[in-house]
Order: sequence, then structure tokens, then C-alpha cells
Amino acid sequence: MSKRPKYVKPEHREILTAQVLASKRISPNFVRVTLGGEGLAGFTAMGFDQWFRLFMPGRDGSLKLPTSASTLGWYAQYLMMGKEHRPLVRNYTVRDYRAAGFGEFGSTAEIDIDFFSHGDDSPASSWATGATPGDKVGLLDEGITYQAPENTEWSLLVGDESAVPGIAGILRSAPRDLKGAAYLEIPNSEDAQELDAPAGVEVHWLIRTDPNAEVGSVVAEAVRGQEIPGTGVYAFVAGEQKLASGLRRHWTQERGIPKADITFTGYWRVGKAAG
Repeated sequence: MSKRPKYVKPEHREILTAQVLASKRISPNFVRVTLGGEGLAGFTAMGFDQWFRLFMPGRDGSLKLPTSASTLGWYAQYLMMGKEHRPLVRNYTVRDYRAAGFGEFGSTAEIDIDFFSHGDDSPASSWATGATPGDKVGLLDEGITYQAPENTEWSLLVGDESAVPGIAGILRSAPRDLKGAAYLEIPNSEDAQELDAPAGVEVHWLIRTDPNAEVGSVVAEAVRGQEIPGTGVYAFVAGEQKLASGLRRHWTQERGIPKADITFTGYWRVGKAAG
């Protein structure tokens, strides 16, 4: 059996330009920014947990973008920029995509991005909160990580608040006959969202009521205690690094899920907020 690559990359990569069409707080801890503009004509929606690098204005308020889209090229150019001119770069997933002609704010394609505010006034969260129509950004598509094997009979999706947009996209893109369960940890019950999940997937919203509890601890405990099928399971976990690596270890050592049938991604680490 050939090893699957970590990512399914887009066929064509280039740094696109886009502009803010709208920004609104959709729950106590989530801000949704909608991007649009003619530059998004070059974006190809892949669905699932499609992620991208978002380039926001730098310290001086200007947006200076690399010209290279290669993995090494754009970063090398980024490092060569003066610190005041470097764009702020963070990774996000597509919460929703609307093709040109089907948008809510105009005739161009639109992308919704959900920013989770970690309450630390991080630069990206602050930018999202203050974003206004017309603000410019750059976007570099990186593809998807969700890759269920052909022998999958049951999918297990797990994440903390930072993984809500990605898992929402997976559920929206998944075959309607998919069976499985999704476990999502959030700090406030009002942060729960309406998800387009297949009928055979049970969605569990787990509230982290203790403000001193580690992010991911509630969902990790819940998942460890749940029964899952003995075979045919594909597991996906994303969020805080400890949550992702810990559940991967649990699934392989105690549940017998082959490593090849697990996708795990650490979006961020405690002490270093994702936003």
C-alpha cells in the first residue's frame, strides 16, 4: 500500500489578492470575515478542510506580498522584508466558499474565514475584529489534509475551537452516506454552530466550563471513553498540539487504529495562540 502524502496540494499555486467584504462577530468567541474581489477568480475550492496562508497588513499598515508561491520561495522573500513591512501570516481553513454569482455581498467568489479569539489580543484576532470592507489581504492555497482511505467505514472527527471551521468543512463536503462521530470542544455553548453533517454522523459539542482547564482536555477525555468500531475507522484530529499528538498515540496504542488511517494536525500550542 502506497503511503498517502500529508496534504493534497492544489494543482496551481499563486498568491492571490482579495479584499474584505464584511466582518461580524457570530458568537462570543468567533469573528467571521468574508473575503471577495476579482483576485479570487484564481482560487479553486477543494472542500473538506482546505487551508491557506493568509497575508495581512504588516506593522506599518501596508500589505507587501511575496511574488513567489513556492514553499521555500515565498518564505525566503518574507524573511528578506524589513520587520516593519513584513505581512502578518497565519494559517486558516475555509469555513465556506461561494462561487462567483452565488455570493452574499457581490458578484465575485467569496470565502468566509472564522477567527477564534483566544482573549489574548493576538495580531490576527485583532485584525479580524477591526477588519473593514475594502481592506486588502493575500491568500496562498495549501490544499487539504483530510484523506479518508477507501476502506473507511466509520469516521471519527475531533478538534478544539480552532478546528471548528475545518471540521465544519469536512462535514459539509463528506458523502451523505458517511457514518461516524464528530467531537468539538468550545469554551461557550453559544459558540456552537449549525453544521451540514451527514445524517449518519453524530455531532457532539463539548463545553469547557472550567476556565483553568487545558484546551482540548474535555474533548480528549470524552473521546477516550467512547466506543468505536474495531475496524474500518479513519480518525482525524486537529487543534492544540498536545490534543492532536495525544489522541494519535491513544488511537494507535490502545485502539489499534493503523497510523496510516489517522490524520493529526497541531494548529497551535498552549502559550503560543493560533490567532
